[in-house]
Amino acid sequence: MTFWAARGSSLRPMTTPSLDELVSLRLFEPEARKLLPDVVWAYVAGGAADEITLAHNDQAWSQIQLSARVLRDVSEIDTRLELLGTRLPHPVMLAPTARHRAYHPDGELATIAGARQAQALYVQSSLGTTPLDQVAQAATDQPWWFQLYIQRDRGFTAELVAAAVEAGARALVLTVDTPTLGARDRDQRDSLGLKAGQGYPILEGVELHVEDLPAHRRIYNPLLAPDITWDDFAWLVETAGVPVVPKGIQRADDARTAAAAGAAAIAVSNHGARNLDTVPATARLLPHIVEAVPDLPVIVDGGIRRGTDVAKALSMGASAIMIGRPYIWGLSTHGAAGVQRVVEILHTELRMAMALLGVRNLAELTRDLLWDYAGSGS
Repeated sequence: MTFWAARGSSLRPMTTPSLDELVSLRLFEPEARKLLPDVVWAYVAGGAADEITLAHNDQAWSQIQLSARVLRDVSEIDTRLELLGTRLPHPVMLAPTARHRAYHPDGELATIAGARQAQALYVQSSLGTTPLDQVAQAATDQPWWFQLYIQRDRGFTAELVAAAVEAGARALVLTVDTPTLGARDRDQRDSLGLKAGQGYPILEGVELHVEDLPAHRRIYNPLLAPDITWDDFAWLVETAGVPVVPKGIQRADDARTAAAAGAAAIAVSNHGARNLDTVPATARLLPHIVEAVPDLPVIVDGGIRRGTDVAKALSMGASAIMIGRPYIWGLSTHGAAGVQRVVEILHTELRMAMALLGVRNLAELTRDLLWDYAGSGS
């Protein structure tokens, strides 16, 4: 497959391997790097500050060891689950990520099409580059959720919530870990992609609040409200009309507070390591959050690249996982088909891991399959 890749002001032909050649998620990354302009790749790949947490997110899953059972009948593997009233064929979700038209001309519409074919639950970002009505039309035959940044203008926020629910979003994912952005050195010159010609039609009309300071002295982002509290969360739970999931929970006490305030599930996330550097990897956070809210579904993202990572997360007590960067790599290289293939690879690898662990369904993925918990397996 041949694409035209932009570097600086020139275009040059690039040959991308076929999907059959891209047999693992990591193989998509260098191919996406070849195709995307430097300023876009900086946004996709970068983390906060020295990117310590970015590295840890990835490494932490590989450092967890599995403890496999043998001689179990695994002739049938079932990955089905029910999450907030929706039956899903597998636990791989597509996390909310911004501005898909920077990666592919069809943007979020291609992502939604790929999610449909892979039967993956898609979470639409409020920083998407496709209007909400077009998202709704494209996703009419599949479940999807909507990610929300509460704005300084709470009236605008209320209207956006109502529009998302009316459009068909089955749940709201409230990002709670981003009163401002982290020190993203790689892309700080790009103004979150706006210089690359990408706007945010879902937030069209919102009043921007730009600090009257030189760019290098600014702390707050014009599209993010720094004054959100648990009162705002409680308001959203009360008024949304659909389940509300806080995304960005990293502490057990915050998880318990969210549960008491009416959260339908908890999303453990450090924002892809893009906000506060040197926080723990999500793989390390996950067990503490699961223990804190035993009655709520827990979703986790951050650094998941293999089916064994998914198996580890579910064995720790997660109900589902989300991926972000990997499906963006697939979108960049092959559009909808790339998104579909990324999810299918991860789902297939999960089923392989389950068979090799000696389990037949998600309920059988328990902590004793993790060596750190199982010890010798006795």
